[in-house]
Amino acid sequence: MALAMPKWERQTRIFLCVFGLVLSVYALHVELSRERNPNYRAMCDLGESVSCSKVFTSRWGRGFGLVQFFVAKDSPLNQPNSVLGIIFYTLQMGLGLSLSKKAAMFLVFSSWVSVAGSLYLASILFFVLEDFCMVCVSTYMINFGLLFTNLQRKRAIEGMKEKAG
Repeated sequence: MALAMPKWERQTRIFLCVFGLVLSVYALHVELSRERNPNYRAMCDLGESVSCSKVFTSRWGRGFGLVQFFVAKDSPLNQPNSVLGIIFYTLQMGLGLSLSKKAAMFLVFSSWVSVAGSLYLASILFFVLEDFCMVCVSTYMINFGLLFTNLQRKRAIEGMKEKAG
């Protein structure tokens, strides 16, 4: 008898990852559009202090504002945070197909990293940029949701392994 993950886990993971991917692709679109046309106004730019394009084009919008201390600003290693998001949500979706304990551990570890990044960027958003970015805050919530989902998954996989072994 093959044990399976709870149905909610898979549905929740798919929802969170797809939503995260959509927001990350949109953020990349906004950043690239703003670079091409400084007058570009994104749908998420609702006012002076509610502007996602202001956030995405700030120094913290690439490499968390930290990579530029180690490589040139225009280095291929200094990618927009949205590109990192696209990679993260794709990995979360793909590794979510595996029932291995190692995959579950990596999912939890990468979720903790994403939550730490979210807390860091949220503090920059509110205290440094003094802005509210709906896209950013939504991705922070998605990252916390994925952490919860991944912790539950790890616990379930450990339980499955104990029952099987």
